This record gives sequence, C-alpha cells and structure tokens, in this order.
Amino acid sequence: MDTISLWQLAVLAAASTLVGFSKTAVSGANTISLAGFAAVLPARESTGVLLPILIAGDLLAVRVYRRHAHWPTLLRLFPAVAVGVAAGTLFMLWADDAAVRTSIGAILLFMTGVTLWRRRIAEQEAGEGEQGMKTGAGSGADSGGEGGGGTGRTAARGYGVLGGFTTMVANAGGPVMSLYLLSAGFRKLGFLGTSAWFFLIVNVSKVPFSVGLGLIDAHSLLLDACLLLFVLPGAYLGRVCVDRINQKVFDRIVIGATVAGGLQLLLI
Repeated sequence: MDTISLWQLAVLAAASTLVGFSKTAVSGANTISLAGFAAVLPARESTGVLLPILIAGDLLAVRVYRRHAHWPTLLRLFPAVAVGVAAGTLFMLWADDAAVRTSIGAILLFMTGVTLWRRRIAEQEAGEGEQGMKTGAGSGADSGGEGGGGTGRTAARGYGVLGGFTTMVANAGGPVMSLYLLSAGFRKLGFLGTSAWFFLIVNVSKVPFSVGLGLIDAHSLLLDACLLLFVLPGAYLGRVCVDRINQKVFDRIVIGATVAGGLQLLLI
C-alpha cells in the first residue's frame, strides 16, 4: 500500500464517519463510503481496509437496534448469502480493480431499477384492492410488525446471493440488503435492526476469506486503527437523525444513495 497524502486521509476519515452514520440511520449511504475508499485506494485493497471499519459500525448498530431484528428473515437469507460469498471469493481470485468497480456499480443500478419497478406494481395492485373493498372492516392490512412478508423465498434467494456476492467483492451488500428490506415492507426500526445483525454476522464471517485473499494484512490494520476513531461520531449523528426522518423520505434517501453509489463506482 503506497503512502497516503493528507487529503486522501481526509477522504478516508469522512468515508469512515459516513460508515457510522449509515449503520445507525441510512444504510444505503454506505455505498458512498465504499466509493470513497475505492477512489483513494486500489479497489481490491480498499475492500480489506474497509471491512474492519464496517464491523466496528455493525457493533455500534447492533448495540442500538439489537431488539428490532426480524430473525425469520435473517435465517431465510443466510443460506443464499453463503452461496454469494463463495462466488464472490472465486471472483476476487482473478478480478482486477476495473472489473470490481464496474461489476458492483452495474449490479447496484440494476437492483435499484428492479426494486422501483416492483414497488410501483405493488402500489398499483394496492390501489386496485382498496377500491374493491371500501366497505370492508380493516382486517389486518397493517400487522404492525417490524417487517412484512412482501417478498417470497425466490426473492430472498436472489437478493441473498447478490448480497453475498457484492459484500464479498466490494463490501457493497448494504444496498442490496436495503432494497430487499424495503421491498419486504420493513419500517425504520425493523429495517435497521435486521440490517445490523445481518451485516455483523456476514462481515465477521468474511474476515478469514479476506485474510486468505491478502486483502487484510498488517498495513491495512494499521490504517484501520487510525480510521476507527471517526466511526463513533458518525454513528451518534445517525442515531440522533434517524428519529427525525419521515418513512417516505427514509425510503427515498436509501434509494437515492444507492443510485449515487452505483454511478460513482462506474465512473471513477
């Protein structure tokens, strides 16, 4: 890893702060962090430096939102995620920096388009359903739970494989997971609690693979030791802001951050 200039260190510090913010407020914003790391460091090396930063953010998020996780959703996702992580590990054995950036950026934009299309279809169906039952007695249209079952097993497998692949290749599983939880109807607390546990478990499980690929070494850990200081204020800021974000605004920020991150990965 080459010597890092002061301005590059400032970019990495800001991206680390955004990691903390994304873990406790807007998960999709994490794509901007990985784009920042990939802009300053070689794409492959950036994944190894970023992983311990993400784990630190995951620990903070679990501490805050640990009671809001929806474990049936997590258990449904993990087998498919394992397949995606294995595929991502094989991909990283031969992929260069350009291949990593282009692949992840394209996947993020594709998944955003799929999710927006699915949500539009769901809204149209819901509108037609309301007109057909105006005289009905609201029988459980809103279960009040942390998340919904708006997506089936096929969708869970698809998102799980993509999430595992993207998180292994470039720590970019956050947007895929965000899009899945949004399409499943999760509200803010369920969304954040389920995401927190999901990524803590997945990111810790990735450490042996990253070490084996040479992505984590003594030099990357030394840089991590400096950057970890910036995660905590970001997490605190996110916790303060999350209660003030309207649900619709929250959804739009997640989707907007996903698009922005995907475009940055394609353009840098």
